Order: sequence, then structure tokens, then C-alpha cells
Amino acid sequence: MPLSSLVITGANRGIGLETVRRFLEDPDWQVIATCRNPDTASDLQALQARHGARLELHALDVGDAASVAQFADALSGRAVDVLLNNAGVMGAHQSLEEIDFDAWLSEFDVNTLGPMRLALALRPNLALSVAPRIMTISSQMGSMARPRGGSYAYRSSKAAVNKAMQGLSLDLAEAGVCVVVVHPGWVRTDMGGSGADISVEQSAAGIHRLALDLTLADSGRFLTYTGEDHPW
Repeated sequence: MPLSSLVITGANRGIGLETVRRFLEDPDWQVIATCRNPDTASDLQALQARHGARLELHALDVGDAASVAQFADALSGRAVDVLLNNAGVMGAHQSLEEIDFDAWLSEFDVNTLGPMRLALALRPNLALSVAPRIMTISSQMGSMARPRGGSYAYRSSKAAVNKAMQGLSLDLAEAGVCVVVVHPGWVRTDMGGSGADISVEQSAAGIHRLALDLTLADSGRFLTYTGEDHPW
């Protein structure tokens, strides 16, 4: 029986790296891990040396349309069961006095447009799966139900990707593609900080379980890493 396939972006550190590890612990999965510079991703290279052909490494910059197109060409004709949009950036916590609009646009390019670029580019691959799923790592910081100030670029980029993926869930429903956004928890990473609530291992375990449990009936939901509904 062929292995299920996962494409994951931003796989070289933090939640992405630990999620790669978690899927490789599951013998039913083939992992296609991407980051901007796999040649310098020593942790991924070590995992590849251990797991062999079950882990592929590809260069991908989700903020670059040409890079996305090249990656899609490399996967031509191959089924993708789960697309996990994990790559993201968070600039300085911008106050009203120091907003950098160019940096804001750059954050949107990666956090909002990047997942859409990849989802559209890999539609032919998802169509080859019997149960295609698109999971996009979002954040509670993008929830309208949690009013906060500051971090304008990051918050708005996550709110925007939530809405984009909600729309995608409707437009891809007829094709049988499940589309969800996921709050991974407040995780102890370089982005989340050492005072965050949970470990990368806890977050990755939840993301792995979600990937296995999702059905088309879940499409359009905003979920936590534990599988609970998160307020929009």
C-alpha cells in the first residue's frame, strides 16, 4: 500500500521541524519537507540520513511565485494527501509610532499569499489524493474574537489567511478538498518565546493527529492543535 504524502513548508526549525519528526515516526507517511535553504538545514539533513527516501528536501520560498512554480513542477504527477502551510514570519512588534509598511507587505506576502500560492499550485497533486487536506498554521493572534493592539502586520496577515482559507474551503468543496486553519498553541519556539504555554513536541503531536482525523466535514473550520474549534 503506498505511503500517504505530506508537503510541509518552513520545515527547518520550530514547529515545522518537530512536525517533520513526528510524521516520520509514523511509518505510513512520506514527508516532502521544504525551506528556503535546505543545504544549510542540518537538522533536516540528519533526519534524511536516518529515514532515507521517506524524507525529501526541497528548496522553496513561499513568498516567491517563481520558487513556488518550480516546486510544483518538481512534484508534477505525484499525489499530495496533506499540504501543511507552516512557513511564516513575524517582524518586530510594531507600535503605531513605528509601523513599517514595506515590512507589513512582506509579512502578508509570506503569511497570507504564500499559503494561497502553494494551495493553487498543488491543486493537481491534491486532486490525485483520495482524501486531500490543506492545513494552514494560523494563530489566535488573527482572531477577531481576541481584540488586541500592536503586532499589526502579523495579526492582520493571520486574520487575512483565515478568511482566504475559509473561502478556499468553499471553492474546493466540490473537488473534495478539506481546508482548515490551525492555531498551533502558544509554543516555545524562537517566535513564541521561552515563556510560551506548550512545547513543540505537544504542538506537533496535535498537528499530526489532526492530519489523520480530518474529513471533508471539517472543511472551513478554525481549529486548535487539540482539535477544538477556535473562535474566529
